[in-house]
Amino acid sequence: MGQPEPVTDRLGRPLRDLRVSITDRCNFRCRYCMPAEVFGPDYPFLPRKELLTFEEITRLVRLFSGFGVEKIRLTGGEPLLRKDLPQLVRMIKGVPGIRDVALTTNASLLEKQAEALRDAGLDRINVSLDALDETVFAEMTGRRSAVDRVLSGIEAAARVGLVVKVNMVVQKGVNESQILPMARFFRDKAHILRFIEYMDVGNSNGWDLSQVVSKQEIVNRIHREMPLVPVDPNYFGEVASRYRYEGSDQEIGVISSVTDTFCGSCTRARLSADGRLYTCLFASEGTDLRGPLREAETDEQLANHIRNIWRDRQDRYSEERLADTPTAPRKKVEMSYIGG
Repeated sequence: MGQPEPVTDRLGRPLRDLRVSITDRCNFRCRYCMPAEVFGPDYPFLPRKELLTFEEITRLVRLFSGFGVEKIRLTGGEPLLRKDLPQLVRMIKGVPGIRDVALTTNASLLEKQAEALRDAGLDRINVSLDALDETVFAEMTGRRSAVDRVLSGIEAAARVGLVVKVNMVVQKGVNESQILPMARFFRDKAHILRFIEYMDVGNSNGWDLSQVVSKQEIVNRIHREMPLVPVDPNYFGEVASRYRYEGSDQEIGVISSVTDTFCGSCTRARLSADGRLYTCLFASEGTDLRGPLREAETDEQLANHIRNIWRDRQDRYSEERLADTPTAPRKKVEMSYIGG
């Protein structure tokens, strides 16, 4: 497609980032994402033939890069469950214009794969870890792993030179006691820790506003023990509010889509494992790209679909949620289907 052709939505937001779910399966049952009572042993996950192939994903990434997308994040489900993942990383990293490939994972399978992923060109890893206390961790994850296994994955990634960030979803009455232990532990490890307000993603997690620990509460709690200083964003559209520990370069972040939204600078599109394009984490519907891909549409035809979808975009769900006259509750796509 030659030089990138920047495209903006109806609110003037550019398309910069693409998050690609490569599987809807996960080996955890986190209560805020895939609660076990919903995603049980009989849950109908996607058959393999319905997943986008590596070649189909790479073709779409190449088309997105033509609109200025430079950053790709591989998500799930749990992406490390997808066989031959380093091969996909290598294919995506070879696309002209793609300068950053990242992975979001629960890290339970990371220790054995970290070096191969680094060798394939992976730049960064975000690890989901909601507690250091084993009992709290078990409650958050559906008793599917152990804290030490996740920590071993984190250290393996750091050892081979991957940039590691750790994400903690904070749910009031469940794991808020872990805010300070997590802050202390990862400050000593020199990994960036990001706290995430408990969000109303999907329809399965029983979300209630009373269960949200706000960004300000999180920051205040840490600041009282380890004073924090606000830091400017790294780039337009950065989702985390950044803080550094006073007298240090070590930092934390807080992602606050509930109490302090960032819809106005959202530059992210999301591609589901079966090839549906979503323009918001809280979307109700996506647009099928797998069908046109498999019906042998040309690159130009596929690019027109992507261009038109983004130009028509006007999503700002988090802002509407906080408005004086909020919209009625709506059915939303599950986070496990399109990644976080």
